[in-house]
Amino acid sequence: MATKSIAFANQKGGVGKTTTVISLAACLAEAGKRVLAIDFDPQANCTSGLGLEKLEGHSVYDALLNGQPLTPLIKQTPYPNMDLVPSEEDLAAAEVDVARVDNFLQRFQIAVAPIHASGSYDYIFVDCPPSLGILTMNALVGVDRIVIPLQCEYYALEGLTVILRLVEHLRGSGANPALDVDGIVMTMFDSRTNLAHQVVEEVRKHFHEKVFKTIIPRTVRLSEAPSYGKPIIHYDKHSAGATAYRSLAKEFLKRQLAAEAAVVATLAPVVPETPVPPAQPAAAPPTG
Repeated sequence: MATKSIAFANQKGGVGKTTTVISLAACLAEAGKRVLAIDFDPQANCTSGLGLEKLEGHSVYDALLNGQPLTPLIKQTPYPNMDLVPSEEDLAAAEVDVARVDNFLQRFQIAVAPIHASGSYDYIFVDCPPSLGILTMNALVGVDRIVIPLQCEYYALEGLTVILRLVEHLRGSGANPALDVDGIVMTMFDSRTNLAHQVVEEVRKHFHEKVFKTIIPRTVRLSEAPSYGKPIIHYDKHSAGATAYRSLAKEFLKRQLAAEAAVVATLAPVVPETPVPPAQPAAAPPTG
């Protein structure tokens, strides 16, 4: 299977974006998939959430600005099949510095291409910052698809419209004509509130199959896991959050298989039907 790269993005903070990157990646790794997470956020929550230190000079900054390779930055996490390109606070300067270089929207695309081509990973997950600035746009230009984690609250709907408009713009402008939304993940669902149910219903009404069926609940254990530097399935494997993300991973993989099958179907050569010769009339029986 060719490497698939997916950005997890939402300009609104606190929607469970990093939690979804870490948790889904860990579930896929548990299922035997090779996953590389790239922390594209200067806050480096994905880095600390996987138990790694934030070290100066260990981010995608030089790769974006100076064309340095990403491969030396890859760190092993404590979890099999799961690696990380970490981040640190200095990456915040990239929002200003990258805008001054040539081909500023393609810097990440160029940097990640060798990893993509190597086939070392099944999936590359990019954890974007909570904004639609230069870093997020670089991520969206350099990946195949986007997953949008969406908190189950009213203002999330307004933010969804904005990011979908950006995806459409990047596709229509030719910056990434193949970019598409892989899915919308409803997060922080509180079943006790009518609003949460209404938001889910509204999003599904407008986006139909784009919305994952799995809903991620709001739980204390999911909130605690990052402070221990562990994905939820390694922090409390029997919790509601772990169960939900394992379900999401199964649904995610099912979608990937369906998408691959659709691509194969479009590439399959059309074999013309062999014409059937007309039936010959039966010979008349002999007389006499």
